[in-house]
Amino acid sequence: MAYTHDDQLAINTIRTLAVDAIAKAKSGHPGAPLGMAPVAHVLFSRILKFNPKNPQWLNRDRFVLSNGHGCMLLYGMLHLAGYAVSMEDIQHFRQIDSLTPGHPEANHTPGVEVTTGPLGQGIAKAVGLAMAEAHSAAVFNKGNLDVFSNYTYCFVGDGCLMEGVASEACSLAGHLQLGCLIVVTFCEDVLKRYEAYGWHTQTVADGNNDLPGIEAALRTAQKETSKPSIIALKTTIGYGSLLQGTSAVHGAALQADDIAQLKAKFGFDPHASFAVPQQAYDLYKAVAVHGAKAEEAWATLFENYAARYAREAADIKRRVAKELPAGWETHLPSFTPSASAPAVASRKMSENVLAAVADVVPELVGGSADLTTPNLTRWKDAVDFQAPASGLGSYAGRYIRYGVREHAMGAIMNGLGAYGTILPFAGTFLIFVSYAAPAVRLSALSCVRAIWVATHDSIGQGEDGATHQPIETLAHFRALPNCMVWRPADANETSAAYAAALSARKTPSIIVLTRQDLPPLAGTALSKASKGGYVLLEADKADLTLVSTGSEVALCVDTAAYLSDKHGLVVRIVSLPCFDVFDRQPRDYKLQVLPDGIPSLSVEVLATNGWERYTHEQFGLDRFGASAPYKDLYKKFDFTVQGVAKRALATVDFWKKMPGIVSPVNRAFNQNNLI
Repeated sequence: MAYTHDDQLAINTIRTLAVDAIAKAKSGHPGAPLGMAPVAHVLFSRILKFNPKNPQWLNRDRFVLSNGHGCMLLYGMLHLAGYAVSMEDIQHFRQIDSLTPGHPEANHTPGVEVTTGPLGQGIAKAVGLAMAEAHSAAVFNKGNLDVFSNYTYCFVGDGCLMEGVASEACSLAGHLQLGCLIVVTFCEDVLKRYEAYGWHTQTVADGNNDLPGIEAALRTAQKETSKPSIIALKTTIGYGSLLQGTSAVHGAALQADDIAQLKAKFGFDPHASFAVPQQAYDLYKAVAVHGAKAEEAWATLFENYAARYAREAADIKRRVAKELPAGWETHLPSFTPSASAPAVASRKMSENVLAAVADVVPELVGGSADLTTPNLTRWKDAVDFQAPASGLGSYAGRYIRYGVREHAMGAIMNGLGAYGTILPFAGTFLIFVSYAAPAVRLSALSCVRAIWVATHDSIGQGEDGATHQPIETLAHFRALPNCMVWRPADANETSAAYAAALSARKTPSIIVLTRQDLPPLAGTALSKASKGGYVLLEADKADLTLVSTGSEVALCVDTAAYLSDKHGLVVRIVSLPCFDVFDRQPRDYKLQVLPDGIPSLSVEVLATNGWERYTHEQFGLDRFGASAPYKDLYKKFDFTVQGVAKRALATVDFWKKMPGIVSPVNRAFNQNNLI
């Protein structure tokens, strides 16, 4: 279909909406929307498969604006295309409670697939979305009934491609031969690099005006099924502005005189703001009708699919609803301690859980950043997720060999989780989760369920030394809103951690696990640990509460026995494997666990930051570790029965002078429901 005056009018409408919204907000980035309006129009009007009346249609094409600072381009497109983004939303760009925040946010603005903004995260998430489509198609498509057949399109600027996370993700995408991924890039000449990654490459020399050339490149990319595609589109940043082609038009609102001349140049009234010609609305109304018909056709296809493959159709519906298979929790391992039970590392306990639930939770898909053996993340008989042509696995495989790519692994998990049919997990050492901190933060912000299996959790890591021993990492991630950080002390607590992580709908989890073996503990239970914190050992008229997590819970048990035997102290023990979950318990329950009237001491071989919310005194490691066998390190830093006992006695001695000891959880804001 030939391009007409109405197409150019729609393109210029996208541009003028962007500059008006940014000018009114006195904040934003006009350069990208002005330069990228032509390709956005071609994509949305001729290529993209979507239905604005149902933004969650399962087989829709996914669009990711990786250079999220150019978000007024996306908001303008969503408004014109008929999504629930009103003109009032456009006029309230970057204002409080608006649907048009300063960078795109999933689960906030209809039509935004993933949260972008930190450069490089968007294109890595697009790789995850493409991997999810490839896996879902391989698992569920039958015969000529392709219930999964969508493409993922991504706009990406040179800033994103300078970030290392983009390089990591794109090299993996090339290896995986993801033919359903199509990327459009601007400014930087990167094609040689992407050819080396194994991508299909094209160039459009005039991205400002050559609409047929843009469309032809996109359609050629669709036909390339054995490689991801990248299109280098030569555009002018800030096209139409007096400052076009310069960095000055990148990140600041245009001046009034510049806006006026730009509108006049494009045939708009220079004195009118937020003007949308009816022709532009009409053009996109027709596009929306076409999208609705495409969804209707897919719905008919899915009905036929369900009639022939009822079990598979039910599984798809269940996954999209984020419901786990009936009875899955009965497969979680439980543990009854005995004197003969061997000591076991919690990473091994984690492996046992994964092995137990892998077959009953088929949407669980994940892998490791080249640390499969020490992370213990691959269950028996797992098939690798690989391009079929590689001979190394299949797209139906559920184990991903990420290579040494923690940055990309985290961002790709967000794409996998956002697709709708996959529950992603990934393994690495806890210290290396910090590599992926921006992605973990975006998981929490955009409510993506993802699971980190984080082993080698402390100085217990041992001989690799301070570089590999995470001291501050838990304090960082515990401070992150909407993120569960679990540090289990035994097999029951490990099962509780997985139970919470798997059943979460909108929350990522980090399950923190030991390298060293842990002794069996009496008194633990999945049901108790599921509350995030509980009394492991109760005692009447206690002198002290010892509070701990993970490997140090057993140390506290031994210390309590020592204090009773040598000093006549009565000690309670609390295990607090997940701060976030404990915080969500009723106040009365928290005060049963950490009551008034009893001083408390936390014991954890990690930084003490944050523990003041739960205990009166803290014994931790507010310095870097060292290189030695882990038992020697525990002795060096005084994490022994005698070392904990010294701090326990000092705590009791100090707090007995204080009248009316108040629990740290019993605070003014808590009582008045201010937090």
